[in-house]
Amino acid sequence: MILKIGLPKGSLEQSTLNMFKKAGYSINISSRSYKPSIDDPNIECLLIRAQEIPRYVEKGIIDIGLTGLDWVIENNADIVTVGKLIYAKQGLKPVRWVLAVSEFSKIKTLEDLNGKRIATEVVNITKKYLSDKGLNASVEFSWGATEAKVPELVDAIVDLTETGSSLKANNLRVLDTILESTTVLISNKESWKSSWKRKKIEDLFLLLKGALAAESMVGVKMNVQKVNLDEVVSVLPALRKPTISNLSSDGWVAVETIVDEKIIRGLIPKLKNAGAEGIIEYSLNKVIY
Repeated sequence: MILKIGLPKGSLEQSTLNMFKKAGYSINISSRSYKPSIDDPNIECLLIRAQEIPRYVEKGIIDIGLTGLDWVIENNADIVTVGKLIYAKQGLKPVRWVLAVSEFSKIKTLEDLNGKRIATEVVNITKKYLSDKGLNASVEFSWGATEAKVPELVDAIVDLTETGSSLKANNLRVLDTILESTTVLISNKESWKSSWKRKKIEDLFLLLKGALAAESMVGVKMNVQKVNLDEVVSVLPALRKPTISNLSSDGWVAVETIVDEKIIRGLIPKLKNAGAEGIIEYSLNKVIY
């Protein structure tokens, strides 16, 4: 059997390929092909815009796909959400759809949007937001470069931001966040009912989730004299107990654990001062909880 998967073409493309590589899958894309090769004979890949993936999954043209939760909502897609995979173009965090106006706009509150024009790629999401807020504004589809359309072409925009740098560069002021979105793995409902496909999907999701978890973690191991063991262990994060094993040299043990990458630069000097020696930091491909 074959599992057809839609991979996002565009901003998420490279980070998705990197994630698959860490999960153990090698994907190759030729410059003119939208059908990447993958080193699993039971998987077939297609490169598709994330905006379109929910529709193709719903129709069963592909079995599963990686897309944004925002595009699932925008398409009102009737699919199975296998799970979230929190990553974006520039980091491991959700992205936001924000309602923004020119820094110099007279629009100061949401109520000031009544009777105004808004451009966005997520027309349905924006219309629902306005309806929920009791606001009456015109919403038009934007084909791109949305942040450049205010104030000359439209009064406000709803646009995607990850870091906020593009908004600042275009002198835009955020009025509200209308949706926070993450990447999700979605499945066609009929595909999910197939025992073979479901097992294949669940195994793939487990590996992808493990690859993402490893992005923010590092392994660290060291040698410690037993007389210093308690002090060294007290320095390590308390979330999980380290692995401790005896060395061939009497009175020495090896200590190994996994920690958040953000703390390792401050942790290593503390471990050294506590008596650890031969400290090694190493990267991880997958962390499966």
